Amino acid sequence: MASESRFEALRTILVEPSSLQARIIGAECDEIGLRQVERVGTIAEALDTMLRARPDLVLSALYLPDGTGTELVEAMRSEGRLAEVPFLLISSETRPQALEPVRQSGACGILPKPFTAAQLSRAIGRTLDLLGTSHVLENDFDLESIRVLLVDDSPNARRFIRRVLENLGLSHFIEASNGREAARMLADTMVDLIVTDYNMPEMDGREFVEYVRTRSWQQEVPILMVTSESNQSRLAAVQEAGVSGICDKPLEPALLQQLLASMLRKSEIS
Repeated sequence: MASESRFEALRTILVEPSSLQARIIGAECDEIGLRQVERVGTIAEALDTMLRARPDLVLSALYLPDGTGTELVEAMRSEGRLAEVPFLLISSETRPQALEPVRQSGACGILPKPFTAAQLSRAIGRTLDLLGTSHVLENDFDLESIRVLLVDDSPNARRFIRRVLENLGLSHFIEASNGREAARMLADTMVDLIVTDYNMPEMDGREFVEYVRTRSWQQEVPILMVTSESNQSRLAAVQEAGVSGICDKPLEPALLQQLLASMLRKSEIS
């Protein structure tokens, strides 16, 4: 398989309490050349193993004996040494209310069960690309001068999205925990790009987009919404409000790069 050489050096931790599921996933990992896989069964074991030797990748189930995959990735994102370790959730769970927390937590991707080796390979590739350095926008834009306003009520989500944007070459950020706080910042701080969540307290993403487009002195600034929201009527309302682009959580690296490039080019032209 073409991706084998890319994966063979990766030290991976598989967090899976089921011996049967661990064997199935392990066989798929072996098929794509991911052979340095250490299996643990709990959050406590996973964190202890990671803190002893930082892994290159974590694959995890959602439901664990001492918590959830969401709690694991949140603990990782809060721990300096583990904050940038790529995390891929592998789960048969499909309920939005069950997957929403992990989408917000800083997971790099979600791979549904059952899956093929090819699907696992693509999911791991996207996961690695998301946190890998890829300054693909540098040739087209003066990234050093781009000022980004990052708006999300989750500190973990802000930290994770910031890391992803830094990997694209962006370096100047200000942060807000909700739309109301961000609106206050816009009153006296000029920005070149806004990246915002949808579901936030006090002023949500739609209300914030409407504020920027109708009441701010920076009405033309590009706005990218990064959200796990799946309600089509709500997303349509956001588009009607004037958002420049919408990207799902977990982030899709290629789509994120495409959206950012398109928005920044339009802002330069205008």
